Order: sequence, then C-alpha cells, then structure tokens
Amino acid sequence: MSYDLVVIGTGPGGYVCAIRAAQLGLKVAVVEKRKSHGGTCLNVGCIPSKALLHASEMFAEASHTFPSLGIDVGTPKLDLKQMLVHKQETVDANVNGVAFLLKKNKIEPFHGTASIPAAGKVLVTAEDGKTQELTTKNIVIATGSESAPLPGVTTDEKTIVTSTGALELTAVPKELLVVGAGVIGLEIGSVWARLGAKVTVVEYLDRILPGMDDEVAKQFQRILQKQGFAFHLGSKVTKVETGKKGATVTVEPAAGGEAKTLGADIVLVAIGRRPNTDGLGLDKAGVATERGRVVIDDHFRTNVPGIYAIGDVVRGPMLAHKAEDEGVAAAEIIAGKHGHVNYDAIPGIVYTAPEVAAIGKTEEELKAAGIAYKVGKFPFTANGRARAMRHTDGFVKVLADAATDRVLGCHIIGPHAGDLIAEVTVLMEFGGSAEDLARTCHAHPTLAEAVKEAALAVDKRPIHM
Repeated sequence: MSYDLVVIGTGPGGYVCAIRAAQLGLKVAVVEKRKSHGGTCLNVGCIPSKALLHASEMFAEASHTFPSLGIDVGTPKLDLKQMLVHKQETVDANVNGVAFLLKKNKIEPFHGTASIPAAGKVLVTAEDGKTQELTTKNIVIATGSESAPLPGVTTDEKTIVTSTGALELTAVPKELLVVGAGVIGLEIGSVWARLGAKVTVVEYLDRILPGMDDEVAKQFQRILQKQGFAFHLGSKVTKVETGKKGATVTVEPAAGGEAKTLGADIVLVAIGRRPNTDGLGLDKAGVATERGRVVIDDHFRTNVPGIYAIGDVVRGPMLAHKAEDEGVAAAEIIAGKHGHVNYDAIPGIVYTAPEVAAIGKTEEELKAAGIAYKVGKFPFTANGRARAMRHTDGFVKVLADAATDRVLGCHIIGPHAGDLIAEVTVLMEFGGSAEDLARTCHAHPTLAEAVKEAALAVDKRPIHM
C-alpha cells in the first residue's frame, strides 16, 4: 500500500497529526504498537491519572469538606475496586473515541512495532512476527516517551513502580516513597495520600517542581506538607532493596554526606521521561538524534527529507497538548500550508488539589534574561467564589513587561488553575497587555476574577485587596 503520510504512534501528537492530514485530503495510515490507540497519555498516563485524581479528591472532599458545608454523609468508605473501574471506564471511552475518529477520517490503522528502513518506507512487525512494508511520501515519528529509569534500580511494577504501576495498585500502600518531585510524582503521590497513604518525596534538587516559578513551588510545598507529604530535598536515592515487607531505600545528600534509610511499601520512580526511539532504526535511516531526541528544524523536518518528528521525541516540554499542536502544524506543512506553534504560549498544569498552572516566563527566567518586568498578585483568600467553595489556598501572579505592559507569564496556584490559565493563554497568543486583561469584564462571582485582579495589581490598582 502507498500513502501520502504514515504516522508512527497514535498518542495525542500522532492521532491528531493523522486526522489533520486526512482533513487536508492526504491518504494517511498510522502504526501503533499497543492494541489500543491513544499512546501513554490515554492508556496509562494523563487520562487514568486524572480519573484517579478526581475520584480521590472527591473522597477527600467527602471526608474533610462536606461537614463544613452542612452535608453529613457519615464516614466515607473507600471502594478502591470501583475507583479503578471508574479509571478503566474513562480510559476505554477515550481510546475508543480515538479509534472512532481514525475510522471517521478514513485513516488506515496498523498494529505492531514500526521501523524505518529508509525514507519512504515503514516496516510494521505484528505481535505474531509477521511483517509488511508500507510505502509513503512522508513519515511522522510520534512515538512519545517512557519513564526514565533510576540508575541501579529495576522496576517490577509491583514494589518498585513507574507511573504505570502506580496507577494499578489494588491496595492503598501504608507508606509510599516517591523519587522525584516533578509533576508526575506529586500528582500520583496526591492520589494515594488522599486515600490514606503516608507519602514521602525524595528530590535531587533543593526544590519541588523544577522549572516552575519559585514562589509558586515554595507555597505549593507548604500546602502539600499540610496535606501530610514529607519531603527530603537536595537528596538522592542510591539503593533500593526489596523484601517481603516492601522496600528499604538508601538516601544520601545530593552534595555528599551521611546516608540514611527509609522504609516504604511501594517506591514510585518518577524522575522524568525519555524519548521512545528504540527499534525505529533511526541510525540505519540516517536520522540524526541528540541525547536521545530526534533533531528537527523549525518545520519539524529531520535531516532526512520526507521524515518528520513531533511530541516527546523532539525538543521542548513533554506535554500532550504541545504534541497535539505540533501534530497539526506538521500535517499542515506536509500538505503545503503554513503550520506553526507558539512555544511561548504553552501552558503547563499540575492536576493536584489545589492545581498549579503556568504559562510563559517565570520571574527567575526574566531576571536571568535581564528583562525589566512588573508583578501583579492576587490571593484566592480575597475571592468570593473561592471562599464559597472553601478553597482559598493559593494566588494568581501576572508578569508583564515593564515598558510595554505585554504579559510575559502567568502563574496560578489554586482551585481550577488549569482552566483559569486558558484566558491568559489566549491573551498571550494575541500579544495582549495586563491592562487588556484588567479591563476585560469578568463575571461575578467567579474564580476568574482573581486573574483580573492580578492584572489590575500589575498597575497597583486591585479593587478587592
């Protein structure tokens, strides 16, 4: 069979790329190694974790917040088996939806592992070992990423787990030790902490949420500590030994010093992710890589004509929505149009309670770049809707250029932060100013008013603070 485009991988980047290409009239096929489409995100990552985050948050609300709202439900009982059913039903609905969309857009799916013998060729090896070669004018590599291993530690997805195993636990661990204080570790740690686990986080750096605004990270750490989290920052795990009663973890100061041991029923390794490129045959095809990532230009082209790459296998943040936008842009470029991604306007979200959301530059980045800026902040303690919800932790911070007032970044910690960041994303996409945001009418009473007030605070004129 001959195609205009073969996309390898049907995660958020791959399936979106395939659909957009089909919309533009190209003959498209996709290759997926899993039995279901959707990649890590839909099958074992974003979607199942959000299902458990929501369910566990509802459990925590029923346990701690309902009484203050005048709702007496007694002592909530955890039915973990049903919670996992909810998670699987959510996954199934999403992956089946992707399969439907591929069929609707007349995209031909192939299941098996893919390799690239040369430009214009994709070899698909099915689970039973049978192979078939697809001929295509263009190839998009969208194979995503996998959990990065901790040197010297082997995961068994039972006692020492990656995010995949941590979302499949059939009992709440008494003690969960998380290696890595990034987004994945804190999200999954939150799930099990709400359900009763004692969560300890070991992080090599001296802070949590590397790359996010420092002020946000510090306040978020304090909030998590109130929720029962324990942190060992500036520390590294040097050994994990497993036994019948769980694991013994050896921890040392990152700068060197005396080692200590910590016990845990489950150890979650969440130190980051690495690109999935093994088995693609990139060396044979002549595709250049750098530190495991596929090298591309501004148009997603590799050094080999006709071969493109998007998502977690290329530079930039490993985010599903970043991959989706790249998929659309790559498809449009392949179809002869002008696809583009604005990397200065890509939000990042931590789906904990409260949520953390960020877009654009942090204060630390602006200082390092020597850019003069103004800060506007507004706390949720002064927001009427947040008070009514009894969720007043956190604040909104808007960063604007001191000379032009153009919004350069926004950082939110608080209820529904992941939704609130969207209006700032639109504003930044249009090059808007803090005054534009401040003069936009926001409905009352809403959480979004905190965003408006933070924008007003850039000009030192908040109304409600």
